Amino acid sequence: MNGARRRAAIVAGVAYLAMFVLAIVANFVVMEGLIDPVDPAQSAQAIAADHGAFRLATVAFLAIAALDVVIAWALHVVLVEVHAAASRLAAWLRVAYGAVLTVAVGFLHVGGMVAAGGEPFGGLSTDDRHGLVGLSLAAFDAIWLVGLALFGLHLLVLGAVLASRRAAPRALGALVAVAGALYLADTLAQLGLADYEAIAPAMLVAVAAASMVAELWLAIWLVTVAGRTNVHLDPPQVGIPLAQARG
Repeated sequence: MNGARRRAAIVAGVAYLAMFVLAIVANFVVMEGLIDPVDPAQSAQAIAADHGAFRLATVAFLAIAALDVVIAWALHVVLVEVHAAASRLAAWLRVAYGAVLTVAVGFLHVGGMVAAGGEPFGGLSTDDRHGLVGLSLAAFDAIWLVGLALFGLHLLVLGAVLASRRAAPRALGALVAVAGALYLADTLAQLGLADYEAIAPAMLVAVAAASMVAELWLAIWLVTVAGRTNVHLDPPQVGIPLAQARG
């Protein structure tokens, strides 16, 4: 069983590291250079001029969604002996997030098709195409935002499991849970606050800092430590407490 847990930990850690690379390419290398959040026409023209890069970003986002499912399974294998029910809940929350992100990527793909002017959008006027591109990009952002609430819940549950019964360093579990709480708080604030823009910079820094440190630490722990035979796990209690069973 330790061998299976170790292999799953390595799979999860490597998938996390691959996800970091894909996210950097998709978000910061491609999307930041092409998308103007306040000018759909400029975004449409930039996407049309470099449609290959935009397609690359779309594929990268889809790969991230697939890796979320892989990580959900692998983390469940690693942590099922710690707390089966909570580990299963964390896995399903991440799978649900991956499904929502996949839907969002569909809208991103539509935006690219419209911007390129191919079938069935070639007959649209320029203004109509620009408007549809803006709508598609807004739908991508909105659906992904809602999905991040599920991701935040996943991290909250995962952090609790990691911190319990010495399954991992308690500081790691606490930081993962904090990152989850910040994701959830940021999503709810964006959905519910009319003046969110006033706190947006602070929220962005808080979420980015906590999530980057927590998830990078988690990835390193998974690759280097998790699942080894010398990692201590308290005996699982099933039915009656172990002390009572001995008595």
